[in-house]
Amino acid sequence: MMKTNIQLSDHFTYKKLLRFTLPSIVMMIFTSIYGVVDGFFVSNFVGKTPFAAVNFIMPFLMILGAVGFMFGTGGSALIAKTMGMGDPQKAKRLFSLFVYVAAVCGIVLAILGSVFIRPVATLLGAEGAMLENCVIYGRVILLALPAYILQYAFQSFFVTAGKPQLGLAVTVAAGVTNMLLDAFFVAVLEWGLAGAAAATALSQCVGGLIPLLYFVRPNTSLLRLTKTKLDGRALVKACTNGSSELMSNISMSIVSMLYNGQLIKYAGENGVAAYGVLMYVNMIFLAAFIGYSVGTAPVIGYHFGAENHSELRNLLKKSLIIIGTFAVVMLIAAECLAKPLATVFVGYDAELLALTLHGFLIYSFSFLFAGIAIYGSSFFTALNNGLVSALISFLRTLVFQIAAVLIFPLIWGIDGIWISIVVAEMMAAIVTSLFLLGLRKKYHY
Repeated sequence: MMKTNIQLSDHFTYKKLLRFTLPSIVMMIFTSIYGVVDGFFVSNFVGKTPFAAVNFIMPFLMILGAVGFMFGTGGSALIAKTMGMGDPQKAKRLFSLFVYVAAVCGIVLAILGSVFIRPVATLLGAEGAMLENCVIYGRVILLALPAYILQYAFQSFFVTAGKPQLGLAVTVAAGVTNMLLDAFFVAVLEWGLAGAAAATALSQCVGGLIPLLYFVRPNTSLLRLTKTKLDGRALVKACTNGSSELMSNISMSIVSMLYNGQLIKYAGENGVAAYGVLMYVNMIFLAAFIGYSVGTAPVIGYHFGAENHSELRNLLKKSLIIIGTFAVVMLIAAECLAKPLATVFVGYDAELLALTLHGFLIYSFSFLFAGIAIYGSSFFTALNNGLVSALISFLRTLVFQIAAVLIFPLIWGIDGIWISIVVAEMMAAIVTSLFLLGLRKKYHY
């Protein structure tokens, strides 16, 4: 656990960097486990069709929740830069503005989402029992959308406030709530899909509302909710900075919908279920890259604001080595754990298990490349260059993936779907490397 004596202004060694980012990494992994726990209980206790339905409607729900990521990452970059420039009071006012606006957005999106969830699910291709399951699950989850958006935002704000370990504690509490309530509602009370959704919604309330109570009161962090005023320029800047993270989440969700469409065509309902399992593992593994990127972003933003170029160089060099090490470890872990992880979710169906395992062994090579683009996008967000950050995310999560998933299945069938993810991540890593090289003189890193 991180000691509280690490400051944003410090010089970071490998050990200090890992200690500072560890809470963020664990925090993101725990957040990813929410959906995984739902998937486990739905698949094993409710059935294959409801399990496919959860994976089918989840991308739509993730698009709505991604607004929190935008305010969290984009707002944090601006807040950290303001701190680095020596204006803590303005930083608190900006923080308050972003939290209040995120909450209002959550309420509006929850209402719109509930109204449009059935036509959206129908448009995506759900019908019959699968459509009804999508609507049941989605409407329950949407009740907690404002808290879910705040939870995503606070994951970044806790790091900027110098309290990543507190953010970790809140996320762990929310994750444990989800696991216990899933077991109770689904396995004991047999509430089915609605029970799984209620467990997730209540856990999101824990993750979003406890931080709200913490920051409303006097606290020992660098930030606190105060009176603020509408600052259009700051909001636009935060949204521009965080647009890459918003784009990344929206694009991944759109691509997931496209993958599901291709999988229904090439492998039927089993294909959607198999892809669901891979997405769960993907969320957990990529959460390590995302958590590290979120953890380092305020440090980069601070030193950028303070014009400390030597520390920027130090942070980038060490981060690329750490990301590369993570990537190799993840590939080895994914190849070794493919069978046991697939068995946990779909061990009850031999055909589905074989399909999932085969996809897993190809798909896991994407972990070698994914971290570079994820970190690169976050790095440019922290430098307040929302345009380059958004471009990296846009190419990685939308352009390359859509092109690959439309072309490769025509050549290799269902294997082309798994291969397309690997190729898309490799292309994104190349583009990110070119941006890092091309802009090094502008930012002196």
